[in-house]
Amino acid sequence: MRRTIRAVAVAGLLVASTFVATAGPANADVTICDQYGSTTIQGRYVVQNNRWGTSAQQCINVTSSGFQITSQQGSAPTNGAPVSYPSVFLGCHYSNCSPSSTLPMQVSRIRSATSSINYRYAGGTYNASYDIWLDPTPKTNGVNQMEIMIWFNRQGSIQPIGSAVGTATVGGRSWQVWRGSNGSNNVISYVAPSPINSWSFSVLDFINDVRARGAITNSWYLTSIQAGFEPWNGGTGLAVDNFSASVSG
Repeated sequence: MRRTIRAVAVAGLLVASTFVATAGPANADVTICDQYGSTTIQGRYVVQNNRWGTSAQQCINVTSSGFQITSQQGSAPTNGAPVSYPSVFLGCHYSNCSPSSTLPMQVSRIRSATSSINYRYAGGTYNASYDIWLDPTPKTNGVNQMEIMIWFNRQGSIQPIGSAVGTATVGGRSWQVWRGSNGSNNVISYVAPSPINSWSFSVLDFINDVRARGAITNSWYLTSIQAGFEPWNGGTGLAVDNFSASVSG
């Protein structure tokens, strides 16, 4: 599998198969239905379908600034893992690297890491998940050892990996913090008490909080910044209308 189990552990996952593939530079709207199909936007970011946990159809419409889920036919128990993670990212994900990316970059070298996101919500059981991936090495393929998840929205009886360990104020907002492992990597999740539709923030604030918890050190590498959705059921109409991220060192 090209994607680790990202929510509570689940004993068996369906093997996904290719349905339709559309890829290439996204100047006009592009539809992707391939299991791991991807394309680039703005000559800077990668948008991926990443239908890793189901063989059911999922399609996304890629725009010049993000994407929208146009079909999501998969379904998974809410006490297990989601069916996919359609997302847009800066950096490297399983050897797929965004154009001209400065990532991986060692945490000690990062001077600024900022991002802006606009989500559009719809029906279904899902989270709006913003992912920050780190590893002790400048890894561009496979599973990284540390995943920071920011839950901008949570719909349905789903929960992050592990257990709640308290609350924290990061980026001027209050979060419920969860900590655990899915067997492949450690996960620290920051869950918003109510849905956040848009936000411009410092990614470095979350990295610094995770470092203060002893989960990483300055010698680790930031490998990618990703924003998208993890649907368990439904999700058609969910969209990232705008995404931007920048890392300088």
